[in-house]
Amino acid sequence: MAGNTIGTEFRVTTWGESHGAAVGATVDGCPPNIPLAEPDIQREMDRRKPGRLPVTSARNEKDQVEILSGVFEGKTTGTPISLLIRNVDADSAAYEDLRDVFRPGHGDYTYYKKYGVRDHRGGGRASARETAARVAAGAVARKVISREGIGVMAFTQELAGISAKRISLGEVDKNPLFCPDPEAAEKMMEELKRVKEMGDSVGGIVEIRVQGCPPGLGEPVFDKMDADLAKALMSIGTVKGVEIGAGFGAARLRGSENNDSIGPEGFFTNHAGGILAGITTGEEIIIRVSCKPIASIRKEQNTIDISGKPRKIAVGGRHDVSVIPRIIPVCEAMTCIIVADHFLRRRAIEK
Repeated sequence: MAGNTIGTEFRVTTWGESHGAAVGATVDGCPPNIPLAEPDIQREMDRRKPGRLPVTSARNEKDQVEILSGVFEGKTTGTPISLLIRNVDADSAAYEDLRDVFRPGHGDYTYYKKYGVRDHRGGGRASARETAARVAAGAVARKVISREGIGVMAFTQELAGISAKRISLGEVDKNPLFCPDPEAAEKMMEELKRVKEMGDSVGGIVEIRVQGCPPGLGEPVFDKMDADLAKALMSIGTVKGVEIGAGFGAARLRGSENNDSIGPEGFFTNHAGGILAGITTGEEIIIRVSCKPIASIRKEQNTIDISGKPRKIAVGGRHDVSVIPRIIPVCEAMTCIIVADHFLRRRAIEK
């Protein structure tokens, strides 16, 4: 199946299924002599793994990463880095009733129409379980860009219709929802508990910020930095929209309002979100992604089976109420991968 690799100079291929033996990633193009050990990756994996909150999946995956290649005596060698995450708590029995039935909101129907076969056990490659491999690879990318003073962080801007009213980045890691507004975080958590009791799910908005990115990264036509970021983030199953800087709000501004005036000290504003004509400006890159509600819900819905007959379905098993907060490290990982790729692409033309 094509479409499993992203990147040009820094390339990431993910593999594995939700209920297979393991998921993993191969990272090719990572420069040599970068300090890298399993704990560097594990820190990111622990932020994503289930079981941290009562409103997340009860699937008890430890998400323990094993580095199989590409590292010698604690440093990268410049050869492909293979990362393995074993599936240790998959319960396929809970999905047996879904063998011949399509779940609304999932990729079951489209995968079957494309390939004529599908893995009904948790969705196979379409499962959010695949994102564990992205987070592992993103941790390697983070090591690459952090050497250059580039930092990437994401936070919950909105969840279940409740928005963060103030953005205090120092608060993000102080609550389990990674929300920069503690008061909003409390309201979000209460709403998540209420929705869980209803057997339903909710969506939200994640904001991602890239700090310390130098000007000049990105290509001017098809491989624009914002285009590649949008593609990478849209490749996450839950994401249904991406905006950079002012985003859709720019459509309601006049040119005199939207243009970022420039002075000797730099830009006065940042409506462009740190990217102009597909190339970074040196200002902070600001991205927001819209995440749809979790598709697997206990409420009864209409669907069809593989023969086209109408069916009723209420999805059981172990599922999150929202992709937030577990999607936060995934968004960071995909952003790190793209920034690392473009940094190495620019370095290649400078040689």
